[in-house]
Amino acid sequence: MEALDQQFGVTAAGSTVNRELRAGMTTFLTMAYILVVNPSMLSNFGATGIPFDDALFATAVAAFVGCTIMGLYANLPFALAPGMGLNAYFTFAVVLGMGVPWDVALAAVFVEGILFLAMSMPQIPVIGGFRTTMINSIPTDLKIATGAGIGMFLAIIGLREMGWIMDDGATLVNIAATETFEYNHGAFISMVCLILTAVLMARGQKGAIIIGIAVASLWGWATEAYDPYNDFVAGGAGWASVYATWPDPSAIGFVGMPEETLMAATSALGDVGAEGGTTVGMFLMVMITFLFVDIFDTAGTLYSVGRQAGYVDENDELMNSDEAFTADAAATIVGAAIGTSTTTTYIESVAGVEEGGKTGLTAVTVGVLMLTGLFFSDLFQNIPTFAAAMALVVIGAMMMRQAADINWADAEMALPAFLTMVLMPFTYSIADGIAWGVITYCAIKIGMQKHDELNPVMWGLFAFMAMFYLGPGDQNTIDWLFTQMGLN
Repeated sequence: MEALDQQFGVTAAGSTVNRELRAGMTTFLTMAYILVVNPSMLSNFGATGIPFDDALFATAVAAFVGCTIMGLYANLPFALAPGMGLNAYFTFAVVLGMGVPWDVALAAVFVEGILFLAMSMPQIPVIGGFRTTMINSIPTDLKIATGAGIGMFLAIIGLREMGWIMDDGATLVNIAATETFEYNHGAFISMVCLILTAVLMARGQKGAIIIGIAVASLWGWATEAYDPYNDFVAGGAGWASVYATWPDPSAIGFVGMPEETLMAATSALGDVGAEGGTTVGMFLMVMITFLFVDIFDTAGTLYSVGRQAGYVDENDELMNSDEAFTADAAATIVGAAIGTSTTTTYIESVAGVEEGGKTGLTAVTVGVLMLTGLFFSDLFQNIPTFAAAMALVVIGAMMMRQAADINWADAEMALPAFLTMVLMPFTYSIADGIAWGVITYCAIKIGMQKHDELNPVMWGLFAFMAMFYLGPGDQNTIDWLFTQMGLN
């Protein structure tokens, strides 16, 4: 205990070792759902090509690495794991939407993680420390809107996978046929357990999300419940279970080393530009997109967590930000090398802070507990989609609380903040929301002849994002430049 106290400065921070350990357990209980949700999302029931077990191994190890570095290097009580929203972007936008092979997508995450690490370290020439500078240059309300928008994005994904919203030719989306729901229908079970989770959270119950997932799963297994989302995505292909089934208790054990994803990212780098493979231009576009999303998604989440936890100073700057960003980037590199999308700081870290956590010992505790996921593959794989999806809606609601802190009375900020939030769920893209929030903010300032209120970083972001979305013909400017250089 004394060694831990000295390593993390627990007493000096006004805490105790027991309190830090308890705070770590609390944070783990609030975010352990990622061990269920992330492998399910990355594998998407076989649609992406990433095996569930490989994704589970990568999720647990990436979380362990990120939390450990955050605790030992930054000495902050913030927990990391593969990010919600970023994994959705990886799966639905890049792999399934753009048709990029999963190993190439991992390679793009790997490369952007290296660039991200260089941008996070002040000692690196030219670009070192730029990440912190850029974040501090973005208006506070836009950063807050980013966190709230991510919450809305998670909510629409969750509601869809719960079976509560569906495609509609006239209105794009609509509510499902609730009159057909029965006790063994996944949509009904998930909504009941969602309300149960909310009640438990309101009563201050630790681990309420996990309890909700557990109740929904047991209910589904006991009734062999119909899983509406699995039925939708399977399409008769046989790679998704339409009905919930009990996990095999004899299958509990070490998940094993990744068979397909381990170092697949580095191997895929050799295929970029090869005949019949992904073009250099396409890879650069994907990598730049990941870097773009990672910078703003991670920054927004880390800032939001730090703000709620009281680690933002009077100048609206995050304490130990360079160290925190370095931990984040290093975990992203490791995670991509073994098979998961971008690793980032979790909003649930606030739960541990509220429990009294003040030092990196809290984060390290979370990391160690995340390794338990390596031994329960069959259990996690059999958790019904509707049960895991419920957690997305809960987390979305938690992240939306930040929107109350936006100055909606500021006419110059209201529209950019609003677009940042609503375009994320409406376009199924975090990057689109952030980009058009920045573009409209800068355009309004220019229209108001307040050019002097835009710092050089914002001018640069405005120019880059405009080039990313606008251009000649049916190409954006960046894509057009790649074409002119023969890279696309």
